[in-house]
Amino acid sequence: MDLDVFVTAHRAEWDRLDHLLHRGRRLTGAEADELVALYQRTATHLSLIQSTAPDPALTTRLTQLVARARATVTGARRATWRDAARFLTAGFPAAVYRSRRWWIPTAILSTLLAALIGWWIGAHPEVQSAIGAPDELRRMTRPGGEYETYYSSHPAASFAAQVWTNNAQAAAMCLVLGAFLCLPVIWVLFVNVLNLGVGIGLMSSAGRLDIFLGLVLPHGLLELTAVFVAAGTGLRLGWTLIDPGPFSRRTAMAQQGRAALGMAIGLALVLFVSGLIEGFVTPSGLPTWARIAIGVAAEAAFLAYVYILGGRAVRAGQTGDVEAADRSAELPVAA
Repeated sequence: MDLDVFVTAHRAEWDRLDHLLHRGRRLTGAEADELVALYQRTATHLSLIQSTAPDPALTTRLTQLVARARATVTGARRATWRDAARFLTAGFPAAVYRSRRWWIPTAILSTLLAALIGWWIGAHPEVQSAIGAPDELRRMTRPGGEYETYYSSHPAASFAAQVWTNNAQAAAMCLVLGAFLCLPVIWVLFVNVLNLGVGIGLMSSAGRLDIFLGLVLPHGLLELTAVFVAAGTGLRLGWTLIDPGPFSRRTAMAQQGRAALGMAIGLALVLFVSGLIEGFVTPSGLPTWARIAIGVAAEAAFLAYVYILGGRAVRAGQTGDVEAADRSAELPVAA
């Protein structure tokens, strides 16, 4: 192939494609069709040049031209602040709202189980002795003991960061491990419930349950809600593997998995707030009623956020999944 003749024959097409790309969104319908046709031809030209008469300068120019045209034709875009705002005001609350039939029962059953474990430990001294020696239990539950000093034993900022990291990891584990038929999620949830139940039981046996609840409730309401949401979503993801509904198993898992990934990001923000409360409010010198009021306000704000914004987004068609342009087509399968 004579490269000079080839360039002379097609330079006008390349220049025209470059001109259309510079016009961007201001193209008419006919010009958009022309851009697609020129993109296809230029891609063919690039392939011919690379295989028969590779010229570094020309190859570089056409490669860049084809890449820009492909981005325009396929609609490639960068994430913007508008995307983040849409996620926080619609995508994330919609995903939490849609999974409420999973995380609300999870929250209720977990709370009842924690209370039952706490009663069992508090009412049975032999169970307490199996947990630790009497001196160890007194060291944990006495005034100024380990349960009380836990929240003030480290600088508030570093403690809040540590708590946030640990809780975010637990929530992420619940979301990710749900794909393994729900069993790991149940285990992670049980460990958290067991720890809470042990604290309730030991402190109630020492007659100091009010102190324990005054320390746990300010941050625990929001923190545990986030964990329950993550666990419920993980259980839903695992159940999708068993019963994918009207879609193929692969499509259903992809849809739920993408929503779960978005929820991991949103729940990390929720746990960041609970970590700040645990680091700065729980160990503060505020009266117990004031600390609990802050926790209740944070919990109420989150639930209102989910039910008001999330409910509105779901009624508008939001599912918590990524935008339709950013995912592959999905077709239902025969039941």
